[in-house]
Amino acid sequence: MRLMYRQMLGFVAVILSLMAILTVSFISVTDQTIYQSTWRQLTKYSDSLVWDSIRYNPKTNDFAGFENSALSSNARLLSRQDVHFAIYNAAKKELYASNGFTPKLTASDWKHLKNGDIVKKKADYPAFRRVNVEGKESYKTSSEMTLIIHPYFYKQKLVAIVTIGTFVSTIRQNVKQLLKNFVFAFLLALLVALVISYMIARSLTKRIDKLNTATHLVAQGNYQVHLDNKNKDELDELSANFNQMVGSLRTSREEIRRQEERRKQFMADAAHEMRTPLTTINGLLEGLAYDAIPEEDKMHSIQLMQNDTKRLIRLVNDNLNYEKIRTNQISMERKVFDAAAVLENLREQLRKKAAANKDELKLVVPDSIPVYADYDRFVQIMFNIIQNAIQFTTGGQITISAQRVAQGTEVKVADTGIGMTEEQVQNIWERFYKADRSRMNSQYGESGLGMAIVRQLVELHGGKIDVDSTYGQGTTFTVFFPDREYAPHNGSKHDHYDDA
Repeated sequence: MRLMYRQMLGFVAVILSLMAILTVSFISVTDQTIYQSTWRQLTKYSDSLVWDSIRYNPKTNDFAGFENSALSSNARLLSRQDVHFAIYNAAKKELYASNGFTPKLTASDWKHLKNGDIVKKKADYPAFRRVNVEGKESYKTSSEMTLIIHPYFYKQKLVAIVTIGTFVSTIRQNVKQLLKNFVFAFLLALLVALVISYMIARSLTKRIDKLNTATHLVAQGNYQVHLDNKNKDELDELSANFNQMVGSLRTSREEIRRQEERRKQFMADAAHEMRTPLTTINGLLEGLAYDAIPEEDKMHSIQLMQNDTKRLIRLVNDNLNYEKIRTNQISMERKVFDAAAVLENLREQLRKKAAANKDELKLVVPDSIPVYADYDRFVQIMFNIIQNAIQFTTGGQITISAQRVAQGTEVKVADTGIGMTEEQVQNIWERFYKADRSRMNSQYGESGLGMAIVRQLVELHGGKIDVDSTYGQGTTFTVFFPDREYAPHNGSKHDHYDDA
């Protein structure tokens, strides 16, 4: 069954159930109310009947009985309203019966009557001995009636009992009319409920159909789908979540496309990086094989092959190291040590390389500054960053500084080199990416893996590395190493911690 019809069925079922409950409740209450109203009216008739017909002894002022003419007159008037009565004395003797109306009074009834209680009966079955209504022939009948039995006292003595009743059919006729009215209202409510439930169900299913259509479009690869969202109900929340999901899928697809482009670029760059030394080695080997290289140049050729072989080994090792770092397969022995001493040693190691580029290496650090990191990896990180600054700075200044900050230690390497564009800054963490392609065969930066390794090592420490660069003016690398209490435990079996 389609959702719309199920919703309509649900709406209609609820409305019909409610209407049925209301109808039964109303009819029950109305029925009881009509009976109560009838009993009150019969009580008034009884009182009026007694006061009109009762007679007293003028000498003794005692109860003397009822006047039959007055009773007959009242009987004729009440019979037109289908009301009949009978009067008994305290000795249970019948004094008067309207149209042969002779209900039976039980012992329980007499007990209540002697206590002064009015007895009400919802249904009784009196047998009419005769019917004598103004000239019409007498006949027998039996009909269901409701009645009251009213005791009357005079001078605290029970003097008369009036039993007065009317046909239940009259009451039921009123209830029946009410029931007809309710059936009509019920059918009208059903029709209105069908129309309203259809409109509501249709409104909901239309929104669901839009979501269904959008889902099919996404399944077919269309990630530009967007659903309107008014933030009114759960379906709007679902639409918002759907839009968020589509946005995530779109971003993922773009990232997949970007990763695929990176993969292709990586393969091309790796092939290029390897092809150059392999071509050189192959050419020199052919020259040696065919004795095409003069004897005095053979040693130089061997040295060239050794250099290119070492370059290939460094390239392969760097790539393997990158994968190990990326997959958290390296040992980490983090401890607290003095970063100032390490940075001073690095400046001494790289002073000659900086001088070859006519660069000045400047160190601005306190006499002692603690850092919590793996010693060897810290050296590797700072060595690569400083070396990178030397590579892209000629005749400038490279400043190495360090300071304690909230929750850790911050180290900066600022140069006055060629700088980078925004696009270059975004791509420097990619493998084999080189901001200056003209320097791809440089002595200190041929692999293009240095910055990628640096970033992975910093993240492995739970730290952060930022780059601020202006094209043509220089670049500043800022590395943050968190203290032990803020550094994450990577959970690797290779992690070791030293309190030294």
